[in-house]
Amino acid sequence: MSITAVFRFNPLGLAALSLFLTACQAPPSTPEAGAATRAAAVPAQPEGPSGWHQKPGWTLQRFAVAAAHPLAAQAGYEILKAGGSALDAAIATQLALTLVEPQSSGIGGGAFLMHWDGQQVLALDGRETAPAAADEKLFLLPDGKPMNYVQAVVGGRSVGTPGLLPMLEQAHRQHGVLPWARLFEPTIRLCEQGFELSPRMHAMLMGDSHLARDPVAGKYFFSPDGQPLPIGTLLRNPALAQVLRQIAAGGADAFMRGPVAADIVRRVRSHPSNPGLLSEADLAAYRPRAREAICTDWRESWRVCGFPPPSSGHLTVMQILGMLPQQSPAQALDAGLPNAAWLNRYAQAANLAYADRAQYIADPDFVAAPAGDWRSLLAPDYLQERAALIGQRSSGVAKAGQPGPLRVSFAPQAIQPEYGTSHLSVVDGQGRAVALTTTIESVFGARIMSDGGTGLAGGFMLNNQLTDFALNPRDAAGRPVANRLEPGKRPRSSMSPTLVFDRRDGRFLMSLGAPGGSAIIHFVAKSLIARHDWGLDLQQGTALPNFAAFNGPTVLEKDLFPASTVAGLRALGHEVVERDLTSGFHGIERRESGPAGAKKSLWFGAADPRREGVVRGE
Repeated sequence: MSITAVFRFNPLGLAALSLFLTACQAPPSTPEAGAATRAAAVPAQPEGPSGWHQKPGWTLQRFAVAAAHPLAAQAGYEILKAGGSALDAAIATQLALTLVEPQSSGIGGGAFLMHWDGQQVLALDGRETAPAAADEKLFLLPDGKPMNYVQAVVGGRSVGTPGLLPMLEQAHRQHGVLPWARLFEPTIRLCEQGFELSPRMHAMLMGDSHLARDPVAGKYFFSPDGQPLPIGTLLRNPALAQVLRQIAAGGADAFMRGPVAADIVRRVRSHPSNPGLLSEADLAAYRPRAREAICTDWRESWRVCGFPPPSSGHLTVMQILGMLPQQSPAQALDAGLPNAAWLNRYAQAANLAYADRAQYIADPDFVAAPAGDWRSLLAPDYLQERAALIGQRSSGVAKAGQPGPLRVSFAPQAIQPEYGTSHLSVVDGQGRAVALTTTIESVFGARIMSDGGTGLAGGFMLNNQLTDFALNPRDAAGRPVANRLEPGKRPRSSMSPTLVFDRRDGRFLMSLGAPGGSAIIHFVAKSLIARHDWGLDLQQGTALPNFAAFNGPTVLEKDLFPASTVAGLRALGHEVVERDLTSGFHGIERRESGPAGAKKSLWFGAADPRREGVVRGE
């Protein structure tokens, strides 16, 4: 058998974040201004925190689904129980997330899917595309300066062609077992019966100052006085139920063409303050892409398979891991937490990897890989050369390396926010597996809700994925950024759906991933390191405090590291920023039980304590 690749709430809100980011564009004139500028090198968090919920991890014997909301996981469980495949369950779970976690993903957005059928890894790209009428100047003001993030996001300008449903439909043709329409039943039922508005969704509504202005979303999520509906409110969504019935009967074409597509385009192009360029022709022309997954040997025993560009996830994760030597818990941890010495090396490796990410990675249909192959960024000699730059003390801001003989003419992309996402993992009774990371980008996307032309209450959120392109497409010298907007192009992503195998015998070991904007890379890297090097299970790994570096300050999850670790990093020359790092990791791993020679495989599922996710199965 071969593996082939075929609740610390942020009170600022987005409006205040916009003012902060705009102010940070000016040169610092005081120590306080300088500190603000350095902090701007840390991307804003995709979604605010909503509390910590201790979770035990779940041991299951036959199959499992891990997802960001209990009702979504239940939808996947229902399909697995009915004899559906892992792919069937993933589709049902994603449809339910459209309803119960609309701030993070849904049918108005896109996704990357990794699938294991027992023989091959399939990577399907359902990433959104730029409208044919758009160009790199989409987010530039008349004076040539880029819009600030909020100006760019809110409204139709930021909406890309959604690709989730065509991608799921193509995957179902290849790996579905139950009929397509059957997968829609759990969510249609939930739409009609209603579900309780969760504490996390309420927290996201409380932190948003734009969503209530949308005529559809304002009536659905808010009371007549403009306040978010209270926790526990029974939300019914008849508009989404009707749209899902149409898709269940007519396939993805019922969404990408006809009345639903017309309503999406009308709302995008007629937005009162920030209209966009999306057309019905853009939706009708969309096609998902099958990509060649990148499978990378790591340590002596694992083969880690991830998504290629336009995702930067796998390449950046594996660059970081490839520059770090294996260290035991006794070397890397103090009192169970990563120590300053280990974090010093990790942060420097991350800075080097993010420098390459900013320089090179973009849609491969528009940008050539360095040295003609994306794997050049993971070549052992190249990573050894990069790792030699890691010192005993912080080496500061890193520059991109040169993995091939030819230098590129692109300018590195400046740091900018990347936002909301969800991840689900599924393993079925036959050992088939899915890792699906899915997004509408910002919290509640472009703040536009479509009712699909039904005229009924509710609907689905539209993405703001175009702001994942470089808002400023060229540097001061006029050099283009690789990830600049071009017609039909897919924006770079950090989504990192990951499948792990035993490199010695090819056995499937794990499905995992996380939301978190550009910090997804760190959440996935942390979980892999914790599982392999430190012997923690996936639940213990995701519960560890988060840490990150984006080629700027070293970021530690607020209040979870001892003062001695912070002081130790600062003594090593790091600028340390302590802040919320709200991950939403989900994963499933293989376990074995029983005597030697008669061992039986079990599954162990993990869900991040920082969000509402659970694991369901049997």
